[in-house]
Amino acid sequence: MNALYAHAAHDLRLEPCETPAPGKGEVVIRMRRGGICGSDLHYYNHGGFGAVRLREPMILGHEVAGDVSAVGEGIEHLKVGDLVAVSPSRPCGACAECLRGLPNQCLNMRFYGSAMPFPHIQGAFRETLIADAAQCVKADGLSAAQAAMAEPLAVCLHAVRNAGELLGRRVLVTGCGPIGVLTILAARRAGAAEIIATDIADTVLNYAKSAGADVVLNTRENPDALAPYQQAKGSMDVHFECSGAEAALAAGIAALRPRGVLVQLGLCGDMNLPMMQVTAKELNLRGSFRFHEEFAIAVDLMRKGLIDVEPLITHSFPLAEYETAFATASDRSRAMKVQLEFT
Repeated sequence: MNALYAHAAHDLRLEPCETPAPGKGEVVIRMRRGGICGSDLHYYNHGGFGAVRLREPMILGHEVAGDVSAVGEGIEHLKVGDLVAVSPSRPCGACAECLRGLPNQCLNMRFYGSAMPFPHIQGAFRETLIADAAQCVKADGLSAAQAAMAEPLAVCLHAVRNAGELLGRRVLVTGCGPIGVLTILAARRAGAAEIIATDIADTVLNYAKSAGADVVLNTRENPDALAPYQQAKGSMDVHFECSGAEAALAAGIAALRPRGVLVQLGLCGDMNLPMMQVTAKELNLRGSFRFHEEFAIAVDLMRKGLIDVEPLITHSFPLAEYETAFATASDRSRAMKVQLEFT
């Protein structure tokens, strides 16, 4: 069985990986699709992000779906042949944060494809995966490609939940990669009245417009595009910052009205904050990191047709063509979401 390892920046290798038999409460999954995430691209292009660096070979991947091929003892809700979306979130359930009801902040989190701890947590870009049955959500009615989008959608649902009430609110989304566009879909589903989206590339802004953004602004062509929304003390209720770019963060803070809410999703190292504005406008600054229960909600929303992720899946490549897949995913002028095909 092969798995896709990152050894260093621009050093990906398809190498053998052992597949043990499933234990009690576990299932064997024949992988079908895996989406290349922004964090995978950071490992590929830079060997990590911020202070998080690759220190040993690590299997990439955490946006995955596949078919159950064997079940261990004690499994009743899954059977061989079921298509499942696999949550990469595996909190311990026993640490102080888990016991406080914050499993996404688990002190012993085993999140697929993460170099945050050492030894690293190996990922899910492998032909066969052993997973806890509790991680698996049945995805009947979805394609494997759609099911593999549950993870990024869950990230955005968690962010929307962290933002609080969105019904009738004016929302700004900065950064329109997959997370930004999925946030637009989630915010609209939560009742946002108006959504403004910014980015530096027209290609992704077109996806944002198709996803329901009322106004899209290219801030490379017009660095002052948000100026009308920054007048007086600002006019936006909620800002979802999805780019990890300091300039986008500052522009969004200037557009927030007093007591507005900033939700930071983008991960790209530390950024400077205009703290005087945050203080004077009494802004609410909230981080949003990963998810937990939102994963099953994401699958349910897709199955019911309430959120359509299909238009975001722009490319797919066989696992053996991983170099082409990662190069394509790194090109924002061509790709939105790129997936690997395992079978």
